[in-house]
Amino acid sequence: MTSTIASRLLPTDSYRQAEAPQLDSVRLLVVGDVMLDRYWFGDVSRISPEAPVPVVRIERREERLGGAANVARNAAALGTHCGLLGVVGADEAGDHVERILRESSIHSYLKRDEAISTIIKLRVIGRQQQMVRIDFEDAPTETTLRDKLTQFKALLPDYDVIILSDYNKGSLVNVAEMIRAARAAGKTVMVDPKGDDFTPYAGATMLTPNKSELKRIVGSWKTEDQLTEKAQQLRTDLGLEALLLTRSEEGMSLYTANEVLHVHADAREVFDVSGAGDTVIATMAAMLGAGASLPEALATANRAGGIVVGKLGTATVTRDELFAQRRKDDGYA
Repeated sequence: MTSTIASRLLPTDSYRQAEAPQLDSVRLLVVGDVMLDRYWFGDVSRISPEAPVPVVRIERREERLGGAANVARNAAALGTHCGLLGVVGADEAGDHVERILRESSIHSYLKRDEAISTIIKLRVIGRQQQMVRIDFEDAPTETTLRDKLTQFKALLPDYDVIILSDYNKGSLVNVAEMIRAARAAGKTVMVDPKGDDFTPYAGATMLTPNKSELKRIVGSWKTEDQLTEKAQQLRTDLGLEALLLTRSEEGMSLYTANEVLHVHADAREVFDVSGAGDTVIATMAAMLGAGASLPEALATANRAGGIVVGKLGTATVTRDELFAQRRKDDGYA
């Protein structure tokens, strides 16, 4: 199957242009597992007398959007008209999520489930190093999920590109029906998958697994040809237009029916890879929504991923950051 499909490497500086695409015209809806990321920063100067662990004296706290909410935050930072549909608890953490969404110019369609608590990931940072992460999570109730599915279908006419951000926390149990409804409405559907079974994602436009997620589905590979064979078989089996494999320091590979595109990782100092996949799928979706070609969208998403790993925690890349460098490198600044 792969022998007749062309494979090529894109230069990391390919498809540059003087003017950034009109991302503010893109209407993008993110659906999935919404989380609140809490960061406690402090100083470490001694070991606890109670156990052989460092004592972190907390000096500063931050709250950021996590999970599907971080995907929406990335899309909004690029200038898109972005909405977020998900579930949070009827608690103070859910209130904080709503507040940050307003501050980030993200249209909130959150369902408040009184039977659960908002998903929280608490990270304790000492001397710029993550010391421990503590997770609090509950799955949404069936009633809330049914209401969310109904609202999803009602929102489809208002959006052009749909991102389904699955963190396997229970908010996307109806993902197969969501994909069918969105594709029937003519929408581009991109999925960040999780779990041991990708069949619920069948019919989507594009899946964006990382290496470990893909290996869990297709098994390991020893050569690039084996990887291509397995990735293309999965793409065909699921009826996808494309499969985007994020490969950390190896860059990214995009598999379509006509060709395989590879791009090396943008060479940068890696500080924190948290949320890098969120940045990649948000950028890819925004670019495709603006009418960019697959190669241009791939190169731009790769550049965005290279920028965000140089930041601490679940960070974002702004439109100015992403495209100002392109103009500078091309001699327009």
